[in-house]
Amino acid sequence: MSTNTASTTLRDLSGLDNQPPRLSESVLIMIDFQNTYRTGVMALEGAEEALAAGARLLERARAAGAPVIHVINDGGENTPYDIRARIGSISDEVAPVDGEPVVVKQVPNAFHGTDLEKTLSDLGFAPGSGRNLVLAGFMTHMCITFTAEGAFYRGYRPTVVAETTATRALTAPDGTVLPATALQTAALTTMTDLFGLVVPTADALRA
Repeated sequence: MSTNTASTTLRDLSGLDNQPPRLSESVLIMIDFQNTYRTGVMALEGAEEALAAGARLLERARAAGAPVIHVINDGGENTPYDIRARIGSISDEVAPVDGEPVVVKQVPNAFHGTDLEKTLSDLGFAPGSGRNLVLAGFMTHMCITFTAEGAFYRGYRPTVVAETTATRALTAPDGTVLPATALQTAALTTMTDLFGLVVPTADALRA
């Protein structure tokens, strides 16, 4: 097969629906919008732009009456993920309001070892229901990818809003540096092959 010809996705082979959901029929999950990723050793390329997009998505979801769940990663005291300190706190631009639950996790998959599944069930979004989850946040190749995978295997229908996500450059196995933009594209493409939908912007989702 030519490298310029795209393969059929696993979603298409499985007959999965590729129609983006409505915000009003979804739960918005805001993942790791922590100050961790805005400065210092874990600063991400495009973090500020993604945060601004996340704030716009959050505003639209609230206006549409969609439930919102915030997820935050706790790496322990004196780490870049210290949720007891400013560095690990949720950024002010997307801070929870009264009634919006905050789920604390310690691994990339926000379902693993947390009460996220119960929180969703309490909102009427039980596992296996095929209900829509809209994911936004950091990092694209880690917590967004593996939470989308976790949602998919629990019978949810995840959709990632690309402009709200960001990642960082990493060293590839062959020793070359993989730019953040390349890793971002690869992670989003991985998700679209099976685990979920990816839309470019918040505006691509109808209220």
